[in-house]
Amino acid sequence: MSLIVTKFGGSSVATIERFKAIAQRIKKMQDEGNEIVVVVSAMGDTTDDLIELAKATGSKLSGREMDMLLATGEQQSAALLALTLNNLGCDAISLTGWQAGIISDSTYRKAKISDIDTNRIKTELQSGKIVIIAGFQGITPGGDITTLGRGGSDTTAVAIAAGLGADRCQIFTDVDGVFTADPRIVPDARKLSFISYEEMLEMAILGALVMQPRAVECAMLNNIDIEVLNSFNNNPGTIITEVGNMEQDRVVSGIAHDLNCAKIAIFDVPDQPGIAKTLFKALAEGGINVDMVIQSAMRNNHNDIAFTIDRDELPKALPVVEALVKKIGASDYAYGDKVAKVSIIGAGMQTNPGVAADMFEALADEDINIHMISTSEIRVSCIIDEEQTKKAVLALHNKFNLNETEQN
Repeated sequence: MSLIVTKFGGSSVATIERFKAIAQRIKKMQDEGNEIVVVVSAMGDTTDDLIELAKATGSKLSGREMDMLLATGEQQSAALLALTLNNLGCDAISLTGWQAGIISDSTYRKAKISDIDTNRIKTELQSGKIVIIAGFQGITPGGDITTLGRGGSDTTAVAIAAGLGADRCQIFTDVDGVFTADPRIVPDARKLSFISYEEMLEMAILGALVMQPRAVECAMLNNIDIEVLNSFNNNPGTIITEVGNMEQDRVVSGIAHDLNCAKIAIFDVPDQPGIAKTLFKALAEGGINVDMVIQSAMRNNHNDIAFTIDRDELPKALPVVEALVKKIGASDYAYGDKVAKVSIIGAGMQTNPGVAADMFEALADEDINIHMISTSEIRVSCIIDEEQTKKAVLALHNKFNLNETEQN
């Protein structure tokens, strides 16, 4: 008997017909002798609909009250799936995140799981039940409901799998697995059979939407293999695993792109100790996450500092930057919101020199200008004009022959 934790995303539970289809899949898994824990997201666009409903009340949207509201979407899904399974003759029970023992911090809308008390889940499993858990949510030690941020149900599933010591953790979505690039941009993008935690984490951070970064990080920390599958068919998926479990024949595993980017540059920043601290501490205190940072060469004891942020954070970032320009004695600032980030990711890059040069060559051949560059051991990212994103992704996919048969 295996203990399987499985998660179904919003598209998988968008309609009652979809609930019936996944209920049949879950029933089959139980009939094969497995213990089953299911984590569910809200139906279809329910979360977006709830957000719009909240906005209709006015502009003051308390984080606490928004979490109270948004958590109801996953609760609907959990109850509906349990009812569907009951009608198939299965003994199933739905639990909210807090009934399932998920404890979080009090960062509303982006809470982090701090602990899981799995006793209730284990008790229900021991009684022969299929346990359905509302994803995306937890409760603070003080008793307030929180949500875990976009894609938080992935994190719920992986954390529960770790807490239970599950044999398998499956993430069901509306694609067949993890691809070498977005198939909507690259028609011949190839599904990967395996990908390392490190590669998947980079891809998730850099724009690939198939997994939430925190879920991948949780799996890596707890050594939990994840299988990404399509809930609409029975095709094999992609296994996210430790790099040591994989053959490293491929240098680059995938291309990621992110359109939610903006670039800010501050000019003539005094070259003094503590200036960078003042700048980025103020942005952090404003809840603004900074990604790529570049500092130009010093001239006359001054330099320019450029950095990227999420485009949707520009409205709250610009007032902070404007105040900082005056505070630190810089001359001015500028920003651009028509940029995008393209990245190549691959664990094999660590032992293969010249990969960055190949990337830059591919972009140059397409007459694509690079505004900023950032690297890690397994990733190279470039900021380019947004309108050239598709051309860049296609060029890079071809440059690294990612449409060829996978070697694993």
